[in-house]
Amino acid sequence: MVEALHDDHSESDLSTLYDNRFDGRQEYRRRVWSILVSNWFSRFVPPDGTILDLGCGYGEFINQAVGKSRYAMDMNPDSRRHLDPAVCLFEQDCSERWPLEDHSLDMVFTSNFFEHLPSKAKLAATLREAWRCLRPGGRLVALGPNIKYVPGAYWDFWDHHIPLTEASLAEALRSVGFQLETVIPKFLPYTMSQGPQYPLFLFRLYLKLPLAWRIFGRQFLVVAKK
Repeated sequence: MVEALHDDHSESDLSTLYDNRFDGRQEYRRRVWSILVSNWFSRFVPPDGTILDLGCGYGEFINQAVGKSRYAMDMNPDSRRHLDPAVCLFEQDCSERWPLEDHSLDMVFTSNFFEHLPSKAKLAATLREAWRCLRPGGRLVALGPNIKYVPGAYWDFWDHHIPLTEASLAEALRSVGFQLETVIPKFLPYTMSQGPQYPLFLFRLYLKLPLAWRIFGRQFLVVAKK
């Protein structure tokens, strides 16, 4: 849902694409992410944990996550001005070595980012960096559009490159050494960059009804443990 961009584009391209895609929707996205963080993703973060938001975009997740140390990574130059001042931003190619020590993170979170990487080799290198930086027992939590359920609409975004399913991402994670904890093929609806802005009480209700995920879900949720 936070659609971050990758190094196939210039910095000005990233700013323009992102601004056009989410123009007028940032406040709604922030409120939705407040619900997601408090109702769902906070369970994966120890109160004194260290978190990295990979492909952070405008910081909708990391700004609301609670942790001792918070990091973000994105090549969009506009990310910095949207992030909480306490969040440390790394503006770099995520497939290159991260400026973090081995075993220094409790959680790597990413949403709607992996499909923007230019190749599977870049994705594999990114997953290896996540593995290196996570502590034993640390988790990688990934949301993303599942091409099995959005086959045509997936390519409506200019910067989508890698078609992924929950199964293909799970296989990639296992190949790096992760153990899978949770694999949900259909979790959230496809996107918040288009479509109606539903009342937030309906979204809270949706999160409590797994049966509704099977009907409306188009994004996978994969949680893997080191």
